[in-house]
Amino acid sequence: MSTPEPSPWPYPRWIAHRGAGRLAPENTLAAFRLGASHGYRMFECDAKLSADGVVFLLHDATLERTTNGHGTAGDLGWSQLSQLDAGGWLARSYAGEPLATLSSVSRFCLANGYRLNIEIKPTPGTDRHTGEVVAREAAACWRQAAVPPLLSSFRPDALAGARDAAPELPRGLLMDTWPEDAVDQATRLGCVALICNHALWDAPRVALARAAGLRTLSYTVNEAAVADHLLGLGTDGIITDRVDFFAPDT
Repeated sequence: MSTPEPSPWPYPRWIAHRGAGRLAPENTLAAFRLGASHGYRMFECDAKLSADGVVFLLHDATLERTTNGHGTAGDLGWSQLSQLDAGGWLARSYAGEPLATLSSVSRFCLANGYRLNIEIKPTPGTDRHTGEVVAREAAACWRQAAVPPLLSSFRPDALAGARDAAPELPRGLLMDTWPEDAVDQATRLGCVALICNHALWDAPRVALARAAGLRTLSYTVNEAAVADHLLGLGTDGIITDRVDFFAPDT
């Protein structure tokens, strides 16, 4: 049986985690701008829903770590969320930086020719609905773009919702462990990629994914030895916080 040929991969190998990782307030436009200033042309971000259905960027379910807000982010409407300070927690120079909407991030990326990996990060209990709404918004924002965003999630129901809402958008299954049916899970969801904790990849697993026509990406790679190992395996994408250390070549 012949190995399926993967479709052309339109994304750079190096991807800036949450914009510029730890150097700027994660998931804000300030982080995207800083990542871009280091030469990065693709970014990863986390997207969830406000109580009134606005798609915005935030990693945690709660607000305390990266904003001056309190409680579950998804319980608040956008009018409240938009008033929060999402930068002052990191440095005084970023005080007043607002939370970003997916719409504002799309405008930044499209205006500059940047690529985006949108991790669907549902508020607990909203997996499928969040996947549907994020995918529909992404499809609308990028409807005339040559290269669509790559959607990803650890939550299979979120990816199933995204698949059903916008089947034309590529999807990747995120994994922090490697179950025996890892490749089958991704295939059943119609994914084009497996995005794994970098420690999970070895030559047999890369070969297994490739044999199923899947691309291989890794998170979160912040050490040179790890990056060299993944490059040696020929993996397709490296997500990093260290935009100041790794120079993106492709």
